[in-house]
Amino acid sequence: MKRVACLVAAALLAAAPSARAQDAAKIGILNDQSGTYAEFGGLGSVEAAKLAIEDFGGSVLGRPIELVAADHQNKPDVAAGLARRWYDVDGVTAIADLTNSAVALAVAGIAREKQKVALYNGPATTRLFNEDCSATGFMWTFDTATSAKGTALSILREGGDSWYIIAADYAFGHQLTADIEAIVAANGGKTLGTVRAPLSTPDFSSFLLQAQASKAKIVAFANAGTDTINSIKQAGEFGLVDSGQKLAAMVVVLSDVHGLGLDKAKGLITTSAYYHDADKPSRAFADRYMARTGKMPGMIQASVYSSVSHYLRAVKAAGTAAGPAVAAKMKELPVEDFFAPGARIREDGRLMNDMLLVEAKAPSESKAAWDYFKVVRKIPAAEIIAPLSQSKCPLVKK
Repeated sequence: MKRVACLVAAALLAAAPSARAQDAAKIGILNDQSGTYAEFGGLGSVEAAKLAIEDFGGSVLGRPIELVAADHQNKPDVAAGLARRWYDVDGVTAIADLTNSAVALAVAGIAREKQKVALYNGPATTRLFNEDCSATGFMWTFDTATSAKGTALSILREGGDSWYIIAADYAFGHQLTADIEAIVAANGGKTLGTVRAPLSTPDFSSFLLQAQASKAKIVAFANAGTDTINSIKQAGEFGLVDSGQKLAAMVVVLSDVHGLGLDKAKGLITTSAYYHDADKPSRAFADRYMARTGKMPGMIQASVYSSVSHYLRAVKAAGTAAGPAVAAKMKELPVEDFFAPGARIREDGRLMNDMLLVEAKAPSESKAAWDYFKVVRKIPAAEIIAPLSQSKCPLVKK
C-alpha cells in the first residue's frame, strides 16, 4: 500500500510543472504570413515582437525569452492545432497577434481551457471580450465597434445617410456589418443592402454592381487586408466614385494605403489605433522598425510590440509565467509605451486605448515616403469603446 502511495505521489510530481518551467516565458506569434492578411500583421508582427523582447533585455526571471512563429493560413483548425501543441508540448506561455476573428475564437477556447495568455492584436470581433472572454485573454488594438463608430459617425455627420455594405463572409465581417447597421440606424441613416463576399475574393465585380445599383451614397467595405485593397481598386474601375458614390473602408492599415497608392486612397477616412507620425514616441518606434524591415509599421505591428512588452513586465512583476498570475498583473499594471501610454486593462480583458480618426492624404499633400495619413482627431477610449455596462463577458460583475 505504501509502495502504491509513493508511486502515485511520484507520478503527480512528474506531471506538475516545476517552478523552473513556470518561470520560462515563451511567446508565439500566430498569424497569416502568406495570404489576405500577410501585410496586416504577418512577419512584421514577428519583428515587432523581437524588438519588444530585445528592449526588455532578452530575459526574464533569469531565463532567456523565447519566440516562435507560424502561419495559420486563415484556417481555424490549423490555428487550433498549432495553439494546442504550443501550449501543451512546446511550453509557449502566450500567443500574440491572431489576425482573423474565426481563428482567434478557436484559439480563445484553448487558451481559456489551458489558462494560458492570448494577446489579440489583429482580430476585431467583440466576442473576444464579450461572450468569449476569458481571464487570460486580452483585446489590444481595435474591435468592430470602434472601427464602425469612429468611421461611420464621421461620415454620417457629413451627410452620408444611405449605405450599402460589402462584407467579409466570416465572424469579423458579420459583426462589423451589425455594428455599422446599428450606428447608421441610430443616427438617422439607412442601410439599403448588404452582401457577403468570401474571404480572399479576387473578383468583387458582382458585389460592386449590386452596390452601384442600390444608389447608396456610401459603399462601405467591412473587410480587411488584400480584400480591402482589391475591392477599392475595383470600385474605381467600375466608376462608383465617378458616379457620385463615396467609399468607406472600416478597417484600413498603413500597408493597405501603400498598396493602393494615394491616388486611389485619397480621402478615405478610417479609425486607427496607431499612426507613426502621430507623435515623437510613435515615430521613434517606427524608425527602428523601418530600419529592420524597410517598411513603416501599421497599428497591428505596433500593438504586438505593446502587448508583448506589457506581458513581459507582468511576468517579471508576478515572478512567474503562469497564465492566471501574469494576467492578474497585466490588469493591475498600466501600459507604459508609445502605443497606449497610461492605459489600463478592464476586467473583461479590453485595453482602454485611445484611437485616431485619420484621413488618407491626396498625393500633393504627401511630403515623404509613407506620409499617408493626416490625423483628424484623437478619440478617447471611453468615447469609442463600449462601456462595461453593456458587456456580455461572464467575468464582469453587473
